[in-house]
Amino acid sequence: MNDVVIRPAEERDRAGIHQVEERAFGQAGEATLVDRLVADGDVVLELVAEKEDRIVGHVLFSRLTVEENGEGFAAVALAPLAVDPDLHCQGIGGALVREAHERLKQADEKLSIVLGDPAYYGRFGYHRSGAEKFDSDYQCDALQALAWSEAPSTGRLIYAPAFSAL
Repeated sequence: MNDVVIRPAEERDRAGIHQVEERAFGQAGEATLVDRLVADGDVVLELVAEKEDRIVGHVLFSRLTVEENGEGFAAVALAPLAVDPDLHCQGIGGALVREAHERLKQADEKLSIVLGDPAYYGRFGYHRSGAEKFDSDYQCDALQALAWSEAPSTGRLIYAPAFSAL
């Protein structure tokens, strides 16, 4: 991990991000999602892990809205998180998530939602109990929430339009 740099994604990183997403997931779906989220302007935070001038990891948080009683609450959705398969179990994914969380808290974000492995995301404070009352097309045991301050625990989760294209 010593030779890995975590930094904000830049336009020059697009090809490397696309490649790491495809390698990590074994398909183009998540890479296409990233491209669309970026093109649509729905990215709140995007970080890369770089090693020897090569993108080896990527995390993206997009805008998510919690709607309840006609009101909207701004939140973020963590998706996707990708690490080059050759570098799994080296702490790169964890470093990306922790750095992103710090930046999101500094930006006064209050709530993050993830659809992923509870054992993995639980390490970062995500809990099923924080998400089980949300109305969502993705409602299942893998839907988890992490609140850094006062945030709703009910309402309809409205993801960026790119997610409906998956």
